[in-house]
Formats: sequence, C-alpha cells, structure tokens
Amino acid sequence: MLPHVETPIQKLEKYQGIISDELLEGIKNLAKDFKGLKVIMVNSTPRGGGVAEVLKSLVPLMKGAGLKAEWYTIPPREDFFKITKEIHNALQGKEYTFPFWHRVRYLEHMERSAFLMRDMKADIWIIHDPQPAGVILYLPHFHPSICRLHIDLTSPNPEAWNFFVGIFRMYNKVILTSKEFIQKEIKERALTFPPAIDPLMEKNKPLELKKARLILESFGIDVKKPLISQVSRFDPWKDPLGVIEAYKLAKKKIPDLQLALVGLFLARDDPEAMKIFKEVEKTVEGDPNIFLFSNPDQIGSLKVDIFVNAFQTASDIILQKSIREGFNLSVTEAMWKRKAVIGGKVGGIKLQIQDGKNGFLVSNPKEMAKRIAQLIKNPQLVEELGKAARETVQEKFLIPRLLRDYLKLFKEVIK
Repeated sequence: MLPHVETPIQKLEKYQGIISDELLEGIKNLAKDFKGLKVIMVNSTPRGGGVAEVLKSLVPLMKGAGLKAEWYTIPPREDFFKITKEIHNALQGKEYTFPFWHRVRYLEHMERSAFLMRDMKADIWIIHDPQPAGVILYLPHFHPSICRLHIDLTSPNPEAWNFFVGIFRMYNKVILTSKEFIQKEIKERALTFPPAIDPLMEKNKPLELKKARLILESFGIDVKKPLISQVSRFDPWKDPLGVIEAYKLAKKKIPDLQLALVGLFLARDDPEAMKIFKEVEKTVEGDPNIFLFSNPDQIGSLKVDIFVNAFQTASDIILQKSIREGFNLSVTEAMWKRKAVIGGKVGGIKLQIQDGKNGFLVSNPKEMAKRIAQLIKNPQLVEELGKAARETVQEKFLIPRLLRDYLKLFKEVIK
C-alpha cells in the first residue's frame, strides 16, 4: 500500500455564515448520492506546495459530507523528484530534451508505485499532477479515474507533452484550472475548475494586526516602514529575481521600502529550491531591507501557518510576480485577508485578479514597481482593492465550492 496521510473529519456546517446558504444546501443535496463513496486521492508529497495544502482541507471535508475519502502519496525518491521537477518545468514551457534515462527512471518509479496500489480499491481515483500520473500505465482496471493537473499548460515543451499526453488520455477526465491550459489532444476529456483555500485553516483565520506586527518585529522587520512581501517557493516560475528588481526600482520613490521573500523549504518534491535561493541570496548582496526566509528552522517553534499569516496580514502589499502559474493559493490567501495584491499577468493569477478592480496585474518589474509606489502612496486605494479582493474569494475560491465541483464531476463520471 502507498504511504497514507492521516486526516480528520470536517463538517460542512462549520462553513455556515462564511459561504452562501445556497452553496451549502447545493452541496448537501449533491452529497446525498455519494454516501459511502470510496474516493482515493494520490499526490507526491504530504506537505509543502499547493496540492498538499488543498488536500489537507478537501479530504476532511469530503469525509464530513459522508464520502469515504482517503489521501495517499507515492513513495519519496530524491532522484525521481529531481526528474519530475524537470518534467514540471518542461510542461510549463521550459526547454528540455527529456533524456531516455529520465523516461526509464520515471516509468520504473511509476511501476513500483503501482505495485503498491495493486490491492487498493476505490470507487473513484483522483491523481494529482504528473508525478504520480503514470501509475495508470500499470493498473489496467484503474477506473473511473481523474487526473487533476495543477500546472500552467499554456505552452508545454513538445517532448514532455508528447510523452505525457498518452498517459493523460487514459484517464476518464482531466481537470485543469483554466481554459487557456486545455490542449487539443485532451480537449474531449478536459474540464476546468480552480483550486480553493480553507478559511478555517489557521493560516487563513483572522490574526490581529498588532500580533502580526510583533511577529514581524521579532524577525528584524521595522513595522513602521512600508513592507512588500512575496510568499512563494524559491522557484524560477515565481520570479524572485524579478521581484527584487521591482523592489529596487520602487525604492527610488519609496526610500524606506522593505521586502520579504517568504519561501520555506517544506516540499520534498522540489529539489530545485536551494539552487534558486542561492541565486537570490547572491543578488540581494547584503541589502539590510531585504529579508529572506527559506529554512524552517529560522522560525523556531512558531507554526508555519501563523508565520505566513503574520506576513500576509502585516505587509502593506503582497506580490506574486509569476511568469507561469497554475493558480497560486498565496494570492487567494492574501486576497481573503483584504490585501492589495500585485500579480503576474499569467495563468491562474488572471482568474483571481481583475486588473484595477481587486488588485493589479503586471507583465514586468517596471510595471510592478510603478504599482508598488502607487499603492504605498494611496492607502485608500489599498483598502478599496482589498475589500473587493475579499469579496472575490468569498464568492469563488473557498474550499466548499471546490467540494461542490468535485461532487458534480462524480455525478458525471459514475454512471
């Protein structure tokens, strides 16, 4: 059997007053048809990264709705995760030759993982992202099954796409986040709905501004000076170097500006993070107003969720200067906290931010710097954008809505 991730049960009623009564009743009615349905979710890692973040809330909520939902991960292997990180980057458009031995190593690990799944039974399988997607090659009766891809497939690398497209086509359905990500080869089985955040998680619960500022002060940040933050893995697609460039340009107009890059190394399937962090560290060149957070040991006994919440709550502006993006939950989290967010004009960020209405979209560091200066000098605009951002998330991007979308899909898949 695959490694199992223990999860509690979360009752749907806990979200009463946060989501609309209409959505609440709609979910209850849909769930009546699926009492006792065995749903198995499989991904690559139990913590760190957006997929684990979603499953941590979605699986308990499915249980609370009466389904028998379980969460498993494929066995961890460092060499495998190095290859799948390359694959992930390639599917998001990076140049990649996809060496023969990478293909062999990937398939070997898929066969090994499938072997551990041979006695597992489910009424419906949901496999998240390319890392475990290949198990379907070795499980002939693996149906009904759904492949949930969280990556930006706007312009995938042809070699990687040609290798994986046959795998994706073996699934009954492929869920993507945006219509922009649908490639013609999977169009017939593709559907779209975005991820969501859990407002009841500690990270997303209201945190007093005073307490958030005290936490930031304990890490050397001057809360009397303006602070911009990006909460994201150290990853080339998140463009931390572009963020630093935007900060330096904005600093010409806001001399006392501070920047925090919060990207704790939590995901075991991301071996590239340290390399990118070293580049960032070199670029910063001892600037006392730039704060880097990568090592979980830096925060001591403080919970990661509280640490992240403090930065999102006490920062003047939240940035997410991605150049490719499947969705980005950090954007959603900040919007839920009524923050003005400046995001890259790409992929899933465009689903969340309407430029000028509930945040800003930018295409380069110069545009980002301009918006930073504009917002720092205009607190009323920050407040207006933040209010609209909160309303957007409440309406579209909370976890019960994601449960509803899955239940609707189950109705279609199980006939």
